[in-house]
Amino acid sequence: MEIQLKVTGMTCAHCIGAVKKALEQVPGVESTQVSLDQEQAIVTGDADTEALITAVKEEGYHAEVQ
Repeated sequence: MEIQLKVTGMTCAHCIGAVKKALEQVPGVESTQVSLDQEQAIVTGDADTEALITAVKEEGYHAEVQ
């Protein structure tokens, strides 16, 4: 399954890394792609959407399902 999240608040490569790392720690995530330009994260796997959003918010960014 693929989940697309709109992620706002990212400003640099460090932000991308922080979001990617947070998402990869959520159970069920197989892979992630995070784009600063598109303000988007694409998560592949069988993870709970709310857990993904919470993980991003805990890093200080905003996320919602696209």
